[in-house]
Amino acid sequence: MLGMHLDIAFVVIKMSQFLANPSQDHLNKAMYIMRYLVGTQDYHMVYDGVQNEGLIAHTDLDWAGNPIKHQSTTGFFMSLASSIVCWQSCVQKTVALSSTEAEYMAMSDTCQQIVWIQSLFQELGYDLAPTPICGDNQGSIFIRSNPVQEWQTKHIDICYHYIHKCIEDGKVSVYFIPGNENPADMFTKNLGAIDFLHFRKHLGIKFLDDKSSA
Repeated sequence: MLGMHLDIAFVVIKMSQFLANPSQDHLNKAMYIMRYLVGTQDYHMVYDGVQNEGLIAHTDLDWAGNPIKHQSTTGFFMSLASSIVCWQSCVQKTVALSSTEAEYMAMSDTCQQIVWIQSLFQELGYDLAPTPICGDNQGSIFIRSNPVQEWQTKHIDICYHYIHKCIEDGKVSVYFIPGNENPADMFTKNLGAIDFLHFRKHLGIKFLDDKSSA
C-alpha cells in the first residue's frame, strides 16, 4: 500500500483499526484483500507523460465515517505524468461539525503536502505552476477562496486556515469536481466494483503483459 498498491489504501487503513481484536469476519476480509493482490500482481504504476498537465491534486472525505468516534476519513492524492506521486488515506484527528468543515480540513491537509512537493521541485530547479486542487464540496471551496471568516468557521483550528495563505501566494487553486467523478473517493470509503474499477484507471495503474516494459 505504501509502495505501489495505492488502490488498497482505504481498506488497509480500515482493517488496521481491528488489529487488537480481529474476528473471523475480519480475517476473511483480509484474505479477500490478499486474493485481490495476487490477481493484480502484474499491474504497474506507469508514468508516461502523454497527458502531462503538471501536478494535480484530488481530495475527498467520508464525513463521520468512524461510527465510534465520529471522525471523518480524509483521502487525497497528487498525480504527475499520468500517474500518482503522493497519496494518503487517514482518519481526521478532530471531529468536524459538518461535511463542509471536514472537507475544508481535508483540503488544508492536502495543501500542506502540495507545498512540500513544490519545495522539493524548487530544489531540483523546477518552478511549478499553481497546483489545482479538485474537491466535490462547493461550501468548502467558498470558505477556502473567501478570506472573510464568518462566525460559523471561527471554531476551526487556526492550522486549517493555512490554505488561505497558499491561495493568496499563488501556490494552489481550488476547483469543483462532481462527487461521482472524483477519483479520491476510493481513498475514503468502500466502493462497489463498478465505481472502484472506474476510479482505479485514474491512478495510473495499468496491466502490462511484458514486465520488462514497465
